[in-house]
Order: sequence, then structure tokens, then C-alpha cells
Amino acid sequence: MTSLVRWARTHPLALDAIVALGVLFAMVAGSFVDPHGPEGTYAWGARTPDALSLALMVLGAAALVFRRVAPMYVLAATATVSVVELVTGEPRAPVVMSAVVALYTVAATTDRPTTWRVGFATMALLTGIAMFVGPLPWYAQENLGIFAWTGMAAAAGDAVRSRRAFVDAIRERAERAERTREEEARRRVAEERLRIARDLHDVVAHHIALVNVQAGVAAHVMDKRPDQAKEALSHVRTASRSALDELRATVGLLRQSGDPEAPTEPAPGLDRLDDLVGTFRNAGLPVEVARAKDAPTLPAAVDLAAFRVVQEALTNVHKHAGPDARAEVSVVHVGPNVEITVLDNGPEATPGRSVPEEGGGHGLLGMRERVSALGGTLSAGPRYGGGFRVHAILPVKARTTGAVSPTTTSGDTGA
Repeated sequence: MTSLVRWARTHPLALDAIVALGVLFAMVAGSFVDPHGPEGTYAWGARTPDALSLALMVLGAAALVFRRVAPMYVLAATATVSVVELVTGEPRAPVVMSAVVALYTVAATTDRPTTWRVGFATMALLTGIAMFVGPLPWYAQENLGIFAWTGMAAAAGDAVRSRRAFVDAIRERAERAERTREEEARRRVAEERLRIARDLHDVVAHHIALVNVQAGVAAHVMDKRPDQAKEALSHVRTASRSALDELRATVGLLRQSGDPEAPTEPAPGLDRLDDLVGTFRNAGLPVEVARAKDAPTLPAAVDLAAFRVVQEALTNVHKHAGPDARAEVSVVHVGPNVEITVLDNGPEATPGRSVPEEGGGHGLLGMRERVSALGGTLSAGPRYGGGFRVHAILPVKARTTGAVSPTTTSGDTGA
């Protein structure tokens, strides 16, 4: 059913041609039925339409092929052939059925005032001509049927148009609300980052500056005046302890009551890459790793960022790439940079894996922010022929901006 609806939306002219054929079949079939059969019944095959009626039915049905391209012109054309049939047809053929379908289309594609005006004019024209100009008495049931069918066509088209407008309005409000929530969330995150940075700066800056000055004094007088150097080192110890105490208090204010205790183990790095890959292999994701065995040691912040990029990329592969996916991880040192590449052979396009600029998940956005904070670049997107590619370039001598801390161990994966 979904594929049929999709085909109908992408091929409207073909769909209208099928509708026109159906209307033509109904009109031709109805022209062989005599509504005034014995004992008031409908007699099949009791009459035969003439050549003019058949031609008018074909013209009316052919016009319906373009009913969504030019609904007003199609209504005018079908109403014209219907008037000709109402005046000349004896016995009368149901050519007016094409005008009923055209009137429904006009009502479904225009506004309500236009529907009222056009619907009333069409109903009055066809019913009046059928009653007072046609060969049948004005009170014949065929004439009353024209009045009823044109009125119902206009009402049905107006109802369909109103429902479409209602659904579109709900969808637009939902999209606008979603955009508003995302903008509000981004604004609050930015404000919270600024507040945290300000608090940490106020807490740490003074004590670190004092430590730096006292350490310089101690180094300067160490040989000539050891007592003064010892006193300076005592000041360094006191200032550093005060900085740690205030930093701990500030972090405690930022933590929620239900948060787990702060971890004490070292921040993960590429030295734990094999353990990370092993967890995904145990979860059923085949992963191949390519890296140099004698690679130089990376700075703590760069090492952590590289580990988190691989972790997030493999998490996305496991979540989005399908049950038969395979992943490849490579860590290569190129000049002053280290390049991390994660490839998979999953589907070419998955809703949760779009690039961050196009509304992707928070995992990809977090990877890009982490890499950018170190002065690197990250690209993520579908591969030609299927699959996904994440490529990060991190400078070994990283330029940190305070957005990444090497002691950060809280999980941030998940798209």
C-alpha cells in the first residue's frame, strides 16, 4: 500500500488517466441501463446509447485526465458536454458524471468561497437545463439525481480540502515546535557552557597565576636563598590546595544529586583501542583495525579525542548499519597530524546518520565539537555505493580551547 501511494504521488497524470478510464467505463455501463424498467426496476441492456452520446462520454472522460493541471477548464469542458447531452440525449446517457468528478476536483484544490460559487453555479446550470430544457419532465428522478450528485461532489471536495489543510497545519506546527525546542536547547547549552567556563575561570585563574609567580621565585632563589625558595614553595602548595578545593566545590555544584561518583581511573586513549574493538566484536560487529605498532605517544587531549571518535563511530555503525555490517578502523600519522578513519558497509542513507549540519544526531555533533576544539577537522557522510565514513584529522600538537578536558570520562556516545 505504501509503494502504491508513493507511485500515485509521483505520477499524478497517470493516476488521473486511470480515474478517467474508470469514469468512462461507469458512464458507458450506465448508458445501457434503463431506470424505468418493469415494476420500477433498473433494466440492463434495455437501451443503447447513440453515437453522439458515446462521443460526449469519451470527450468528458478525456478532459478528466487534466483535472489537476487545470481544474477550472476541465470543469468548464465537462459541464459543456454534459449540457449538450442533457439537451439532445434521448435516451439520456450519464455524461454529467464527468462534470461531477471535475467539480469535486475544483472543490478539493481551491478555497471555500470559490467552491461555494462554482459549485452553486454548476449545480444550478446543470439542474436547470435538465429540468426545463431537456426531454424529460422537470420532476424526473434523473434531474433530481443531477442536483444531488453535484451538491455532494462540492461538499466532498470541500471536506477533503479542509482535512488536508488541517493536517498540513498540524504538521507545520509540530515542525515549528520542534525547531523552537532545538533552538532553545542549543541556547541553553551555550549559556551553560559560558557559565561553567566563567565559574572555572574565576575559581582557578587567581590561584594558578599565584602558583606560577611563586614557582618562578623559587626557581630564581633556589641556589642563593634556599629559605626563601622553601617559603615560595609553601605558598605554591597552599595556593594549589586552595585551587583544588574550590574546583572540587564548583564541580560539586554542577553535579546533580543522582549523578555517579566521579571516576578516578585515567582517561582512555588509543592504548585501549584493542579493548574497545573487542567489546564491539563481542557484540557481533566484525571490526578490522589498521595502525602502526610503533606509533608515537599522543598528547592526553588528542589521545582522548581520538579514542572518543572511534568509540562514537563504531557505536553508530552498531546501531544504524544493519545486522550484516562490517567496520574498518585506521589510525595513521601523517606529518604533524593523526588521521582516524572509520568505514562501514551499511546502507547508503540512514535517518539517524545524516551529517551534523543537516540535523544529525548528537553523537556526530559531539565528535565534530571535540575535534574542532583541538584545532582539527571532522567529516562524516555516506560512501559512494553504500556505507558510511567518518574521517577525523587531529593535530598532534593540539590547540585546545577549553572545550575538551583530558580527564573527561563521561560517556557521550549515541547518535
